[in-house]
Amino acid sequence: MGPVLVLVERGAGARVHRSTFALLTLARRLGHPVAVLCGPADPAPLGSYGAATIYTVSGPEIVDHPVAARVEALTQLARRLTPAAVLIAANRAGQEIAARLAVRLDAGIVSDAIDVRMTSHGPVARQSVLGDAYLVETAVVRGVPVMTVRTEEVTVEPAPVEPTVRRADIVFPSGVRAVRRISRSASRRSELATAAVVVTGGRGLGSRSSFGLVDQLADALGGAAGGSHTATELGWCPRDARVDQVGHVVHPRLYLALGVSGSVRHRAAMQSAGTIVAIDQNPSAPIFDIADLGVVGDVHTVVPELLAEIERRRVQAIDLPEGQ
Repeated sequence: MGPVLVLVERGAGARVHRSTFALLTLARRLGHPVAVLCGPADPAPLGSYGAATIYTVSGPEIVDHPVAARVEALTQLARRLTPAAVLIAANRAGQEIAARLAVRLDAGIVSDAIDVRMTSHGPVARQSVLGDAYLVETAVVRGVPVMTVRTEEVTVEPAPVEPTVRRADIVFPSGVRAVRRISRSASRRSELATAAVVVTGGRGLGSRSSFGLVDQLADALGGAAGGSHTATELGWCPRDARVDQVGHVVHPRLYLALGVSGSVRHRAAMQSAGTIVAIDQNPSAPIFDIADLGVVGDVHTVVPELLAEIERRRVQAIDLPEGQ
């Protein structure tokens, strides 16, 4: 079995994001995981999930031009190592990186895989299509398979190894500077698109200041914060955090909608979430039609109580005697 390149995702504080551990879990089914770590981060956690080899890539291009630099790094490493596949998280930046990489390698690409397996003919990806109506399996017939993965659908499984860390000598051409504008917000987008927990706010929050409840709840649950189309149009949250058909399509395990009525465009972007919790004052809001748990009430009352309960349980868990 040959090497499988995995592009490492970094989260807050330059820590390795959970999505990377999901990619490494899948990579072990296809071959020998080789992590590609661009920028500063502790490589140790990668070995805990089977990355026997870690290539580190450094340079100002990684910070200033993250998309173009990662495309270049993966291209050069793929040409040197001839991997069995390349796995990338299916967030906004990841989809762009994968598409450009496939063109550079003259290879096929599979988007939004939820599982992979190795066959006698090579890697096969499983995809969920038409709003999870059915599953299909796809294989690449030319070149190195480049696959983007919906990592929130993957159960992470550790497999500790002692990693070998190597510096990848990547020569960045001057052309990477041409994409500076489109790669600025990649870090925030990637966190929202790959988060296992997503909290969004809508018009029902009432004001920009009240939108802080979304960030507070997202932080308390270790998730990412987003907003509806209306919330972004009102300037309550960044446009690159919008959850709808032309913004982010998300697939978290837990989705919380605060004051979101649930337009067609919004529901289309989040209805595949594992569990949907909606809080809104309007009992007829369309969001309740797809919610697993609906709370009819004022978000300004319900969310502070929810935050207090989360904190109470966190403190209680800390105070438990060891072994309980």
